Amino acid sequence: MLLKRILPLFLLLLTAVAVTAATVEKETRLFAVNEGVELKMDLYRSDSASILPQPCLIFVFGGGFKEGERDADLYLPYFHYFAEKGFTVAAIDYRLGMKGEEAPGMLNYKPLLNAIHLAVEDLFSATGYLLEHAAELRIDPSLFIISGSSAGAITVLQADYLKQNSQPLANDLPESFRYAGVISFAGGIFSKEGLPTYKKAPAPTLFFHGTADRLVPYNKTGLFHLGMYGSRQLVKRFRQERYPFTFYSIKDVGHDVAEYPMQEYLPEIEQFINDLIFDRKQWMTEIHHKDLIRQSDTSSTPANYYD
Repeated sequence: MLLKRILPLFLLLLTAVAVTAATVEKETRLFAVNEGVELKMDLYRSDSASILPQPCLIFVFGGGFKEGERDADLYLPYFHYFAEKGFTVAAIDYRLGMKGEEAPGMLNYKPLLNAIHLAVEDLFSATGYLLEHAAELRIDPSLFIISGSSAGAITVLQADYLKQNSQPLANDLPESFRYAGVISFAGGIFSKEGLPTYKKAPAPTLFFHGTADRLVPYNKTGLFHLGMYGSRQLVKRFRQERYPFTFYSIKDVGHDVAEYPMQEYLPEIEQFINDLIFDRKQWMTEIHHKDLIRQSDTSSTPANYYD
């Protein structure tokens, strides 16, 4: 008899929770027109977000600088997770500089370098737009975190590298501005001067990379000082200079790491943000994972991807 009385009340409470649960709203805005190309961003925010300024998580999609979409389904769990945590998530467009180009190599690196610079320039344009509209959007200019997958991961790592080295491409951003953090899903930095060095300390960075990645190198591909420096090499520099980082090294996995952490490592990503960005802990953490179940495709290379 008591159970019959309690059950309707319990169902009523569940209904109330469902009705009041936060929903994530999406708004699309035009943030720039670069070389005649309209560039848009999707803003994801919770309808229950605080009226106080919130952190902003900018995302750059992957696709080898030749394809991809800012609102692909595989990214949505990542966007919604952090929007529900009170972030403004901005998924942005950028110009696809490798569209129609041949596979990059050390004798044919200029199209790739140009594509990276176009993407970084567009990321800086999006950052400038968000800074300009920070009050309206209720976002904190001191808490801009940039994240990206594959080509997008290269873009965000390269952007922070150029900004902290005061390169001309970053001149449109305020001199005092710096990114609060970087999240890279299988990325690297293209350098013509060897292992990248920083005049000013880079933002705390979260690296994910598979040791068997043949598309974006885990270590390095190049000739002498010219090449793409992957997460393993960048972590080497971060350790030497005592820059805060977290590195998830996933053994025997290929370029899959550009995607699945955005579904399977969400609490770990949140922990990195809380510890190294919000609490400013000066930690250098390296975590080696071996997934005994996951079957990874390690066949993707620049040669067959751009074929």
